[in-house]
Amino acid sequence: MADRPTLKPWIECIHAYVPGKSAGADGTPLVKLSANENPLGCSPAVFDARAQAAAPGLYPDPDSTDLREALGARFGIDPARIVCGTGSGELLHCAVQAFAGPGDTVVMPRYSFSLYPLLAAKVGAEAVPAPDADYAASADSLLASVDDRTRVVLLDNPNNPVGCWLDAGEVARLHAGLPTDVLLVVDQAYAEYLGEGQDDGGLALAAAHDNVLVTRTFSKAYGIAGERVGWATGAPHLIDAINRLRGAFNVTATGQAAALAALGDEAFVERSRAENAANRERLAGALAPLGNHGIRALPSEGNFVLVLFDGALNAAAAMEAIAAAGYAVRHLPGQGLGNALRITVGKAIDMEAVAEAIRRAVEKAG
Repeated sequence: MADRPTLKPWIECIHAYVPGKSAGADGTPLVKLSANENPLGCSPAVFDARAQAAAPGLYPDPDSTDLREALGARFGIDPARIVCGTGSGELLHCAVQAFAGPGDTVVMPRYSFSLYPLLAAKVGAEAVPAPDADYAASADSLLASVDDRTRVVLLDNPNNPVGCWLDAGEVARLHAGLPTDVLLVVDQAYAEYLGEGQDDGGLALAAAHDNVLVTRTFSKAYGIAGERVGWATGAPHLIDAINRLRGAFNVTATGQAAALAALGDEAFVERSRAENAANRERLAGALAPLGNHGIRALPSEGNFVLVLFDGALNAAAAMEAIAAAGYAVRHLPGQGLGNALRITVGKAIDMEAVAEAIRRAVEKAG
């Protein structure tokens, strides 16, 4: 008999999720471009809504009723087919927990949200990374990675950390190629950053099929990451499964109030989208002339850019140079991207400063 409680073997082999840094190695505070937060903050309406939320001594609405109704009205979804969570992370966890376990596999793009392998490991399932297509997700690779043990396929679209995006035709083809007993989860955390007319069709698939779940979050374009609010939609039996597993009072009263206010300010989201697109292009354009030095900014549809360093200047040295200029970015060797930095799109002045720091580091590296 053990002399203390023992971990499940599949839990013992994993490590806790590591968030983006906001300080240098010596503890110096840095401008945080490592967590894909909105540099514009949030809608001013959010502050008023939070101040007017229910008293902290009272439990929040356990079903986020008003928020679900507002989401239903905005996206044309029956509120009964919506569930809210502590960020989309809780909902993703519930989805994997509900349908996968020991002996099963959970398939995902090779380069995708670092939380995904942890979700599989937490339930004793095997995470299966599908081969990439020049770092991007591939419907063909995902389908080829599915076998009779697969229970869930996770697709972040736009993808984090690469920034790639599969259009509606590719997502529909992916879904059509899956067995009907495999759950396809389309994680649309960055959907609000897509350009006008861009739609991967995930919401329509979730409305029409029994094996598609779409998740979204208020942490990115809406700018309320600190409130931890997300939502998911799918067939009634999928929503029922998540409701069985989620926390009983999972979304706080201030979180519900903040999300309602954020959802109501479409102008703020549009401004966030427009400024993100302009400053994302500003950064990519500034780095383009460094291509002959082995530096390449991958195309992105998110609020970040993945920059490859395959020349004399490596990613670790570039990160140090960027930190010396006052900025924290994300190095991802644990995801097989030791040659890359994920840089959150900030304000114009931030993108210019980061690009200049990289240019100077390239000159120093020779």
